[in-house]
Amino acid sequence: MSKAFTRESDADDEDEVDSGAPELPAGTRNYMTPAGYRRLREELMTLLDVERPKMVETVSWAAKNGDRSENGDYLYGKKRLREIDRRIRFLTRRLDVAEVADPSAHHGSDQIFFGARVTYANEQGEERTVTIKGIDEADSLQGEVSWVSPIARALLKAREGDEVTLHTPAGAQRIEVLAVRYPKPEPAA
Repeated sequence: MSKAFTRESDADDEDEVDSGAPELPAGTRNYMTPAGYRRLREELMTLLDVERPKMVETVSWAAKNGDRSENGDYLYGKKRLREIDRRIRFLTRRLDVAEVADPSAHHGSDQIFFGARVTYANEQGEERTVTIKGIDEADSLQGEVSWVSPIARALLKAREGDEVTLHTPAGAQRIEVLAVRYPKPEPAA
């Protein structure tokens, strides 16, 4: 049978969660910093206002060129359009349940909350610094961890000088909180 008479199924694409992002734990809020929220919102607006209209125009042009079964521009364009639509759905869902938490509200505090930059030492005396961020904005290469990660869960609500237990696959480990910092509040404009 010719490909021209087969219908591509979007059902798998529609139910699929954006494979690059972790799931939100059931019953939790999607905490994120103001900067993280802005970044996701800008990505959504770019997809809606720039990327998608361009791709729709390309697919429309390619569809007018005849046999769609061997039309690379058309096939690639349809695939890319599905990817864009999937990302738009994902971003819309995440932003709809987002709760923006400004870490600067805790500036000067020594207790660990969302947005804290924490320096801790493990039992071997090795120091490490992490910043607790939202699931959609944490970047491990920048020393950022998601607030649902094991290290963040162990640290949350602790204070400078406290010892907490971190549960790892290798077993429980004691870590000591050495420093807690928050960004300074932005001056009112």
